[in-house]
Amino acid sequence: MYQDNKIWLGMSGDEKVYIYPSMANRHGMIAGATGTGKTITLKVLAESFSDCGVPVFLADVKGDLAGMCRPGIISESLQKRIDAMGLDREGFTFDAYPTTYWDVYGHKGLPLRTTVSEMGPLLLSRILELNDTQTDILTIIFKIADDQGLLLIDTKDLRAMIQYVGENAKELTLKYGNITKPSLGAITRAIIALESEGGELFFSEPALNIADWFCRNREGKGVIQILDCQTLINKPTMYATFLLWMLSELFETLPEAGDLDAPKMVFFFDEAHLLFDSASKSLLTKIEQVVKLIRSKGVGIYFITQSPKDIPDGVLAQLGNKVQHALHAYTPTEQRGAKAAAQSFRVNPDFDTYDTLINLGIGEALVSVLDESGIPTVVQKCSILPPQSQMGALDDSIRDRQIQNNILYTKYNDTFDRDSAYEFLQRKNLADAQAREDAAQAAAEEKQRLKDEAAAEKARQKEIAAAQKAEERRQAASQRAVRSAAKSVANSAAGTVGREIGNSIGKTVGGSFGKKLGGNVGAALGRGIIGTLFGGR
Repeated sequence: MYQDNKIWLGMSGDEKVYIYPSMANRHGMIAGATGTGKTITLKVLAESFSDCGVPVFLADVKGDLAGMCRPGIISESLQKRIDAMGLDREGFTFDAYPTTYWDVYGHKGLPLRTTVSEMGPLLLSRILELNDTQTDILTIIFKIADDQGLLLIDTKDLRAMIQYVGENAKELTLKYGNITKPSLGAITRAIIALESEGGELFFSEPALNIADWFCRNREGKGVIQILDCQTLINKPTMYATFLLWMLSELFETLPEAGDLDAPKMVFFFDEAHLLFDSASKSLLTKIEQVVKLIRSKGVGIYFITQSPKDIPDGVLAQLGNKVQHALHAYTPTEQRGAKAAAQSFRVNPDFDTYDTLINLGIGEALVSVLDESGIPTVVQKCSILPPQSQMGALDDSIRDRQIQNNILYTKYNDTFDRDSAYEFLQRKNLADAQAREDAAQAAAEEKQRLKDEAAAEKARQKEIAAAQKAEERRQAASQRAVRSAAKSVANSAAGTVGREIGNSIGKTVGGSFGKKLGGNVGAALGRGIIGTLFGGR
């Protein structure tokens, strides 16, 4: 309950135990064995923060926090508790609280999403447990995408970029540094593993605007954001991804706040041991860093777990407000754990902390908070107040109405896939393939054209050669005909000339004998002369 500007947590005898809102951003812890009342304490604190106008985030691991949108229902045991603590006189009433339901998988709440770009390479590399070399290469991939104006929204965008970088590693290495294919393969495997846990749903749009969580209802109550983690908690990588992104987003978004009268927002992470058990060393370092620094932004973080030893020492040291429910001490290991938990409190001389701790009943706790000066109070045995809202799970039909009637439903319910790196690179690959096909076709057509031209030239040369050969044959035949004709003419002329010469000779010699002899001699002489002139025999 919120009373006198303080968060009334419970009763220590007749004394009220409060948490001061001005100290609430010093973080806190609610611990205890199963069934000791941790969830009751969580609900009482969440309701009280909401009453004082502080928005609240709850990770609902078991599904028993969803009923906060409904007023509580009286029962016999609850009435006895109210009567024993005198709550009727204090104005205790059952009440409903403004809630918004979220679910990374979109089944039991509004889909909770972010983008790969908003996650960033360094945080994503921690989630994927990459080594230093792989982290550097992932940073290069983000840089290449940024330089080329490519949006990295979902995991398929990131895988498309990895493929593109791998295919062009030789050229890109000269500009961005060495890019090895084994490292690209390791990053791809880690992304596929994250997708199998729901990463393809978490990395999508519309991305959450975390400013939507900093809101109050019309009565001034802080709205309680409830993330259903019943499925998510079984996939520790995704759970760690969400936690780190959310805290980092808050740290990077919010301005320095200094000391406030009340936190800007308070986060409760139930079953925190499931987060820390599977977290890598680098992830634990990041969580510890964020927990240390986010206090100055006015944000309080409360871890709910079974034992303080489930929380790393570096984180545990930051938790100023502690509520410790009963711990079992049946084994030597459990006894040592209980003694360590008891020793972490400031001693109260009125009782033995260890003995009290192992003998606490349901709904009882050891409580130490920071007073108004920031000093831890001595430990007190406290009976925790009952919650004002409904305990237990929420009927699915009521949950669905709450989801659909929420003002954020139209903003976040329907996903969309913007034109981003995957689509751009697909178009580029298709364009490159078409260009290669066109180039190959053009080359084939050019080759065929040259072949056809060569064949045509060969045919033309063949025709020219044949024509030349025919012309040569014609000219040879013509020359032979000329020589033959010339020979005949020459022979005839030679005979005539020779006879004339012979006749002249014969006349000179005299007589018919001389005439005959002169004709024969003249004819022979004529043929010899003409034959010599015209190439005859």
